[in-house]
Amino acid sequence: MAYNLKTKIWQNGALEWWGMIEDGDVYLGSREFPQPPDEGDEWRVKATGDKFKIIGGEICRNGHEEPQEW
Repeated sequence: MAYNLKTKIWQNGALEWWGMIEDGDVYLGSREFPQPPDEGDEWRVKATGDKFKIIGGEICRNGHEEPQEW
């Protein structure tokens, strides 16, 4: 259990964070991902617009906004 999270997370060679959420691999972001992740942290992935929050030691999808184009 990394960072005392119940959610399985990993980082790939491109320094992107991924997690196993609802039986699927979910992109959690790169620089947006909180370091270290802690209870109550919230973030929005710029590339996808997905929003996440850590609740009870688990990373939960917390909504979606249209991604901004840069």
